[in-house]
Amino acid sequence: MLDLPDPGLYRTTQPMPGHEDTFPSGVLVYVGQPSNGGVKFVVRPADNRRNRWFWRDPTTPLRSPSWAKTLRQLPAEGFYNLPDALEFEGGGRWLKNAIVQLGYNENGQGILFVGEWPEDGEENALRFSDRGLLIDDTLLGRLVWAPILPVRPAAAANTNA
Repeated sequence: MLDLPDPGLYRTTQPMPGHEDTFPSGVLVYVGQPSNGGVKFVVRPADNRRNRWFWRDPTTPLRSPSWAKTLRQLPAEGFYNLPDALEFEGGGRWLKNAIVQLGYNENGQGILFVGEWPEDGEENALRFSDRGLLIDDTLLGRLVWAPILPVRPAAAANTNA
């Protein structure tokens, strides 16, 4: 049995031997495993919607434990609390414990999108911009998970209240 990483997001630190063009150093990848328990695979992001990456074929079988050990594991995309206030040049700041959405660029660098609540809005919902703040790995590792639950569309949700 090969010693391979758990499924999740990673940043490459070295090119994948034999696949250097597809998986160069310094890119975002997803390590996955088919639901049938088959061979783990690695894949680059396909498209980004709502600050989240989506993946699709083709995938590449992950058979090199030595290359897999060079991958840098990244926190899951999703919602977090900001551990400290962030001050911006020219004014403005994000407050400590603000709810932020974590996403990544194609190089596997973290991007934060702060939650905003429109005071004059009709909906009681947070909004997240499609423009965010590039962060370093130090802050990335200090974010605190904020368990915000996904909600199914009304048509698919159980109508019995």
